[in-house]
Amino acid sequence: MPNERKNFKRREQKEFEDVVVSINRVSKTVKGGRRMRFAALVVVGDKKGRIGFGMGKAAEVPDAIRKATEAATKNVFRVNLVEENRTVPHSAKGKHGASQVFLAPAAPGTGVIAGGAVRSILELAGVSDVLSKVIGSRTSVNVVYATLDALKSMRTVEDVAKLREMKVSEVR
Repeated sequence: MPNERKNFKRREQKEFEDVVVSINRVSKTVKGGRRMRFAALVVVGDKKGRIGFGMGKAAEVPDAIRKATEAATKNVFRVNLVEENRTVPHSAKGKHGASQVFLAPAAPGTGVIAGGAVRSILELAGVSDVLSKVIGSRTSVNVVYATLDALKSMRTVEDVAKLREMKVSEVR
């Protein structure tokens, strides 16, 4: 019978891919002992220049990841990329706490030279050629904030020309 599968739910295509960067076990000491909870850090992106991150805390790991993913999809922003070879427009340094992240454009075919949290952010943003270095503290939460700070500070030549009310050729 053709109507048997009427209530079949189609799985929706996800708008964003998500990566769990870190899961930390945190505890609160109370009168009866310690209360354990889990803090998750999740990065989401569409590999087309949109990226976001979120943190979630819960008594169980899956709940913490779900909360972090929901928070990440709420604060998504666009990253300025150079379209020719999908790299960053210029070098930049992002800072947060004791962490600093240095990002530099790379030649086509270089790949993503980055580790850990920085790599997951850049890959989900759609960057295919970039050099990076984490300086100072390597705490994943601070590294994520510093990387996003560096990405938010990026300006393309077109943006700078528009701000200065000049032509692109004059800025170059």
